[in-house]
Amino acid sequence: MRGEQRLPLMTVGELSRRTGVSIKVLRQYTDWGLIYTAGRSAANYRLFDSDALWCVRWIGTLRGLGLTVAEVRELTTAYLDGAGESFGRSLEELLGRSRERLTQRIAAQQQMLRRIDEFEAEHQADLAASDVCWAGDPRCAAGA
Repeated sequence: MRGEQRLPLMTVGELSRRTGVSIKVLRQYTDWGLIYTAGRSAANYRLFDSDALWCVRWIGTLRGLGLTVAEVRELTTAYLDGAGESFGRSLEELLGRSRERLTQRIAAQQQMLRRIDEFEAEHQADLAASDVCWAGDPRCAAGA
């Protein structure tokens, strides 16, 4: 590490300010082994080095790609096990899972849009009217 300049250690509050991730989430990430502390201060605060900045940003990138926290943990385990070749394959597999979840959510939302279109087509006259009795409302059936 000769010639490399290390940033001073940060508290969880400073790490939160620098990454935009809440203190609560950072503590969870630490408890789950996703980021590591560089020790504790004299006042027993968790301390982090600049590596934690990279970890938090990488977790954010993975979460932004739709990976769950459990999947990020799975990937972290593969990475820490030192199986460099399997890391890439693990990431590829997890991205495939994320893609499939997203595809399923998109299909569900498209189905919802079709139901809205069908409802609007079926009730076009009712939607245009100002005084409509909906879905067999008993108040309307009684001639109210």
